[in-house]
Amino acid sequence: MSIFSDTTLPIGCEVHRGALLHFLDNPGNNPEPSPNSMEYFEDGVLVVHQGKVLAAGAASEWLPRLPASTQVTCWPHGLIVPGFIDTHVHMPQLGVMASYGTQLLDWLETYTFPHEARFSDADWARVEARRFTDLLLSHGTTSALVFCTSHPESVDALFEAAEERGMGLTAGKVMMDRHAPENLKDTTSGSYTDSLELLEKWHHRGRQRYAITPRFAATSTPEQLTLAGRLASEYPDAMVQTHWAENIGEIKWVGELFPERTSYLNVYDHYGLLGDHTVLAHGIHINDEDRQRLADTGSRIAFCPTSNTFLGSGLFDFRAACEADVSVGLASDVGGGTSLSMLATMAEAYKVCRMRGQTMTPWQAFYLATLGNARVLHRDKECGNFEPGKTADFVVLDHHASPMLSMKNLFINNLSETLFNLMILGDDRAIAATVVTGQLQYQRAALPQSGTSPTHSHTQGA
Repeated sequence: MSIFSDTTLPIGCEVHRGALLHFLDNPGNNPEPSPNSMEYFEDGVLVVHQGKVLAAGAASEWLPRLPASTQVTCWPHGLIVPGFIDTHVHMPQLGVMASYGTQLLDWLETYTFPHEARFSDADWARVEARRFTDLLLSHGTTSALVFCTSHPESVDALFEAAEERGMGLTAGKVMMDRHAPENLKDTTSGSYTDSLELLEKWHHRGRQRYAITPRFAATSTPEQLTLAGRLASEYPDAMVQTHWAENIGEIKWVGELFPERTSYLNVYDHYGLLGDHTVLAHGIHINDEDRQRLADTGSRIAFCPTSNTFLGSGLFDFRAACEADVSVGLASDVGGGTSLSMLATMAEAYKVCRMRGQTMTPWQAFYLATLGNARVLHRDKECGNFEPGKTADFVVLDHHASPMLSMKNLFINNLSETLFNLMILGDDRAIAATVVTGQLQYQRAALPQSGTSPTHSHTQGA
């Protein structure tokens, strides 16, 4: 497929050759993907021009159509997939990842809040934002929905780092005017003013998008939630992100703080914070009435399996959400989550499903981490697969990246097994390269490119 109808593609194309996989629609969660939901080319090419996808398909079809001078980068052990997308992650929490011993509310007080307080220092925020974006890229993540801190400096630092790297991030300043340390709390009116200024500065600036970000109901007064809802109504194409129904103690606390509301979800509903641009992280301890309201409003859930198991919060009911037509994204939730790797996140999601007597096929897992998450974040017209005209964000996965993957590769019979091995045994070592808007932003030193060659030299692909 291509946006060009003539036989020869333009001069200046960049071509990557290897096995190539992307999704055109939700493949479902059955052993075989739904018809026409994906494309796979064992010897494929991705043709990029000026940061956009021109074509994706079989090498035998596209190589003859390239100008004679075109250089082809070959990835002989690589599987080329769209860049991974993370629907819930905390930029300022890298330093608290893998902190021992407490559940959610104690973990916030003991580890998270003290670390986040450092982001009032703009220089610290810039250093950490660069570290965070570089680590995302080294794990194959090219786009994400991100929590910053309550300090505007943290938001500016993150968007600046993303802009330098060509990434498309959606992020926002945490709104939190109660039940937090003084050096983290904002003011009710100040949270609205700061959020509005940041939104007007960054929303739709290049690839950047803004997210209205009350931390969760317990740390916002009714007045602050009212202002957050007002901002959401004033800018309906901005995302809204918050936490919801993660922990039993959290749910009880919110019920005590909002006794007039019928449920935790009703708190957000009452203040105008539900809708098809809303992503609620977790959604573990919920019922069918909640799921119906999510479906009715188009509100989405970010499934955060590594943090849910690490903090002992509970097991998300993936099947019930899907059966209720609730849109679900997959998320790392670092720092409660234990890895920025979407491969590791897929593995833990599979295990959570198995503990509930369910499953998650590799088709569904890779769909969620790419096109599915792009749809959750309303970025599917921009990225998520290799349809012509989309931004050329992609990852090269190496299924020989570790001794265990290499051993298992000897026994692979089909693509499904390749994907399953990658999602269960893969980690950051499996990321051979990460490309954003057609530019190489990360390459694993242990697996250099095999070199470039003109198309007429018949370079062999994966």
